[in-house]
Amino acid sequence: MALRMPSREPIQILLPPQSTAPPEVKVYVSGAVQTPGVYLLASGDRVEDALRAAGGSTAEAGLERLNLASILRDGDHVFVPRRGEEVPPGKAGAPRINLNTASKAELDRLPGIGEVRAQRIIESRTKDGPFLDSWDLVERRILPVSTYQQIKDLVATN
Repeated sequence: MALRMPSREPIQILLPPQSTAPPEVKVYVSGAVQTPGVYLLASGDRVEDALRAAGGSTAEAGLERLNLASILRDGDHVFVPRRGEEVPPGKAGAPRINLNTASKAELDRLPGIGEVRAQRIIESRTKDGPFLDSWDLVERRILPVSTYQQIKDLVATN
């Protein structure tokens, strides 16, 4: 048997790179903006940055309907409504629907909800107390995970 002399080189432990957010995101900006289109923005940018990239809003823009502080994600669609026009649910910057205060009609407009599930949400918050987290919809067996995935970014609990 032969003995090997240990290497005098220090042992290096190489870890795989940690997944991080992409350095850039592409977002589509439309509606009441100067130059609608697809824009490349930095990760962590907000709706107000997308608006600025599109040349700013037009005179008829209803900016009060947007959450300009919302952080953008790759593939978001920022829709800038005109005054009096609603921001469709799911658009970046759209106000989230509060599960604890929304009407049956507001809940019904969410994808995959409908009248029956909207009524179950209202009954649950009345009987079981307010929702502390949107995941409560799954835990209380109101929604399947697949439907929850469709609405999780459209709802809030506060």
